[in-house]
Amino acid sequence: MADIGVLGGSGFYSFLDKAETISIDTPFGAPSEAPVVGELDGRSVAFIPRHGADHRFAPHRVNYRANLWALRELGVRQVLGPCAVGSLKPELTPGTFVVPDQYVDRTWGREQTVHDEVVHVSAADPYCPVGRATVIAAGNVVPDGTMVVINGPRFSTRAESQWHAAQGWSVVGMTGAPEAAIARDLALCYTSIAVVTDHDAGVETGTGVTQAEVYAAFKQSIERLQHLLKDVVGQLPEPDADCSCHHPLDA
Repeated sequence: MADIGVLGGSGFYSFLDKAETISIDTPFGAPSEAPVVGELDGRSVAFIPRHGADHRFAPHRVNYRANLWALRELGVRQVLGPCAVGSLKPELTPGTFVVPDQYVDRTWGREQTVHDEVVHVSAADPYCPVGRATVIAAGNVVPDGTMVVINGPRFSTRAESQWHAAQGWSVVGMTGAPEAAIARDLALCYTSIAVVTDHDAGVETGTGVTQAEVYAAFKQSIERLQHLLKDVVGQLPEPDADCSCHHPLDA
């Protein structure tokens, strides 16, 4: 029923035409919200707000497995995962869009795989090369960087933030893992679009941030992000196009 999936905030409900809610269950329970399937730039797109429509699921409570399984059941093979992040570099100012090429997982207690048996999936290059190239070609984004994913829901201490920055990592978020890993488990193409909302506490220009400030900053970027997603969706390959992401056990 859908070619492309988007996991994002509730501000994206309005960007799909002819939207229809599809009830679906998964082996891992219900997704954060019933997927909404509609049209965008001539493509069929399924959208799930990862935190729920009312933002009721904290990052460590999101059912990442159910969300991605539901998208796959709808026929999705390309997934776009916009997310709010803090910057670990002074030059990555609020409003910047970063297309990570790597992530570091510092979460704990989250279900990391859809497999019960021993299955070793390659994660050396965790994001879809085709999806990333498509977003980068759409323009006005930082084309690479490492996203460190913390468990949340609290923000980093100043010492943690300084440590992350000292490693050379670019941004810090709370939802990028295990979302990317589970997408790879399910042979889905997954591309993150990290939207910078603030400078993290340990960055030289950072002073710490509140939840309200993060929400306000992300809201200011919603319209630009919608335009970017529309440009990207129209350029993504058709569902039957092959990709290395579809063969996670080959490596």
